[in-house]
Amino acid sequence: MRNTRRMSSRTSPIGRQITIRRTVARDAKRLTRLVRGSGAYAGQYASAVAGYRVGPDYLGAHRSFVAVDGEEDGGRVLGFYSLILAPPELDLLFVADEAQGRGIGRLLVAHMQSEARAAGIDCVKVVSHPPAEDFYHRVGAVRAGTALANPPAVPWDRPEFEFRISPE
Repeated sequence: MRNTRRMSSRTSPIGRQITIRRTVARDAKRLTRLVRGSGAYAGQYASAVAGYRVGPDYLGAHRSFVAVDGEEDGGRVLGFYSLILAPPELDLLFVADEAQGRGIGRLLVAHMQSEARAAGIDCVKVVSHPPAEDFYHRVGAVRAGTALANPPAVPWDRPEFEFRISPE
């Protein structure tokens, strides 16, 4: 099954159609580059993504979706997310640096909520990167606590959020 949803072109960084589609194994390298190159993880946060790999096995195991600009398979990757169903968690959400501030993250969150709703999930947890805290507030997540530092992998506390999914 291929889950493709065309989004409004007005949100595209260059005025083209944005497609959110299920990830496939061949997306893994591009998504890994997006994660490792994220400006949000520069400086003190760089260790969190250094060597990080989004593998084809990971993409196959979770509901992962990618936003692309233009052509569905060959377009530029604007962002992606991964929804783990049990227990429900938004595990990854990244937007390419050059696409930030253009509504891509909001589109991905709305898509994630739709996927969660379709799976019968009423609440999705997010352990956020500290600089992303304001973003999660803006897209409707509710602060639920703090994930304590876990050195050496993650040497800082992280805000925890919940998306409460309405049944519609």
